[in-house]
Amino acid sequence: MAAAKPKSLEDRFAAAKARVEKLETRPSNEKLLELYGLYKQATEGDVSGSRPGLLDLKGRAKYDAWARRKGTTRSDAMKGYVALVGELEETNG
Repeated sequence: MAAAKPKSLEDRFAAAKARVEKLETRPSNEKLLELYGLYKQATEGDVSGSRPGLLDLKGRAKYDAWARRKGTTRSDAMKGYVALVGELEETNG
C-alpha cells in the first residue's frame, strides 16, 4: 500500500482557511488580526495602498496587521497561517 501523498502547502493553507471559518468560538480580535495579516501576506504579498485614516479604526488595525508581515515570504505566511489555525483549533475544543 502506497503512502498517502503529502498535501502541498497550498492545500494545507486552503484547508486551514475552511476550518477557521468553522471554529465554535470566535477567536480574540488580536488572533483575528494575526490571521488577517498572514492571510493577506500569503495571498497578496506586501501591503499596498495608504493607511486608513484615524476614524477608520477597524481598517487601520487590519492594515497594520498586514503591514507587520511586510517582507514575509508567501510560503512562510502560509505556514504561519496553518500553524495559527491549528493552535486556535486546539484551544477551541
